[in-house]
Amino acid sequence: MRPQIETYPTREAMAAEVAGLLARRLRSLIDTQGYARIALAGGSTPAQMLTLLGQKQLDWRAVTVTLTDERWVAPTDTRSNQRMLGETLLASGANPNVIPLYADAPNPETGLADVIDGLAPILPLDIAVLGMGADMHTASLFPGAEELAAALAHDAPPAVALRPSGDLEPRITLTASTLNAAERHLYIAGLEKKEALDRALDLDDRMQAPVLAILDGATVHHAG
Repeated sequence: MRPQIETYPTREAMAAEVAGLLARRLRSLIDTQGYARIALAGGSTPAQMLTLLGQKQLDWRAVTVTLTDERWVAPTDTRSNQRMLGETLLASGANPNVIPLYADAPNPETGLADVIDGLAPILPLDIAVLGMGADMHTASLFPGAEELAAALAHDAPPAVALRPSGDLEPRITLTASTLNAAERHLYIAGLEKKEALDRALDLDDRMQAPVLAILDGATVHHAG
């Protein structure tokens, strides 16, 4: 099954439309089950959308937020997705329960058990908002990482420690099975990302294009 692709005239329009969509979905979940659980992407691309989402009027006390992945850096570090969340969604006035993917440990391998313990009460997720890199990674499911096969396995734990090749920081990422239990929205911007998506859809190898692991039944939101 291919994803549904929604295209927007500008990044500003996409941010506004997706923020409105997510707010409506969260309200509906709260109305029907009393709570909502959402995982959000880090990085710079969703920042404007998350700021707008945080301004929406809804019962944020009934919402639990976590991240799709996290670099193993202190929450005060400029590279921290947790810090980005604080500067966007939370700075706009939203006050959800936040479950971090970072623990007080020297590396993600030793902190993983604490992170999984923190995630356990909020699984399965209702919604996951993901990004994608030009290398076709999503969350921190990077092509070439030694841990990728384990993270894509059907019987994977909720999260894994993963070390991308090159100079990138070690990470903790939600696994494909955890993400696929949720309603998925892939949020991308720019021609390079659209070309990467098209390239991924032409492939049949999740190890080369990990984003394929979450695309079936997902909605892709794209602006130039």
